[in-house]
Amino acid sequence: MIPSLPRPAWLRGATACYLAAFLVFLFLPLVVVGVFAFNDAPYPAPPWHGFTLDWFRGNEAAGRTGLFQDEELLGSIWTSFEVAVWVTLLSVAVGTTNAFLLERFRFRGQQLLSVLILVPLVIPGVILGISILAFASRLAGLAENWFGWEAEFLRPGLPLVVLGQFSFMATIATLTISARLRRFDRTLEEAALNLGASRAAVFRTILVPYLAPALVGSAAICFIMSFADFNTTLMLVGADAPLTVMMYGRMREGASPVLNAVSLFLMVASALLALSLLRLSQKRNDVSAPPAA
Repeated sequence: MIPSLPRPAWLRGATACYLAAFLVFLFLPLVVVGVFAFNDAPYPAPPWHGFTLDWFRGNEAAGRTGLFQDEELLGSIWTSFEVAVWVTLLSVAVGTTNAFLLERFRFRGQQLLSVLILVPLVIPGVILGISILAFASRLAGLAENWFGWEAEFLRPGLPLVVLGQFSFMATIATLTISARLRRFDRTLEEAALNLGASRAAVFRTILVPYLAPALVGSAAICFIMSFADFNTTLMLVGADAPLTVMMYGRMREGASPVLNAVSLFLMVASALLALSLLRLSQKRNDVSAPPAA
């Protein structure tokens, strides 16, 4: 349907109802979680018993341990942060390399490589985690039996969690950066080379600024997805549990409003990160936009 054509009243009403229902379905659970993080009750559900900050700062008199006093939860947040940083750095670095390999070179088997890069995205996270765990454990066993090496990084733990998440997030970074690189005008690069610039200078001064939105965007996606990943992480985690695994264990023991407080904290942090990236993108567009006549 052409947007400029008038629509009947029933169609406009149906569109508005659909949009409202979709937004309610999408955001109502988040609003409920955020609101009941301040509920003065020992359970994270209705009815409302009054406003409190105990689930954030704690209350020794009431026997409540808040988020900022729960060393185990804070440690899991820091563990997730460390994992997310390493996964992001590796994914963006390898994704950039893959993007140049696929977009700038022609070689036998290139189409097959492009398909294989997409495979981790269609494999369920649990299957991917189990496969990596079995393969890594087998390698660790062979290294110990043949050479006497204790390959602890191949045992369940944070290095294996990083490897498991990297195995599919590198694909996301590759697709994002490749899409940006594909639209690059190579005559700019050729002109700079003809004027005497080195390839390193061209890459630093022309390609990197052009790819910056894709690099930042893919890094943000990888970081947030690493924080939220559960299926693959659960199969590969060791003694140091990231946040998602820790929250899963707490939920099995019994739900607590502290988990609502953690969820609200992460929602606010994600929103601030998204707004910061949006503002950075707007500033970059303003700087790169040509002056008005």
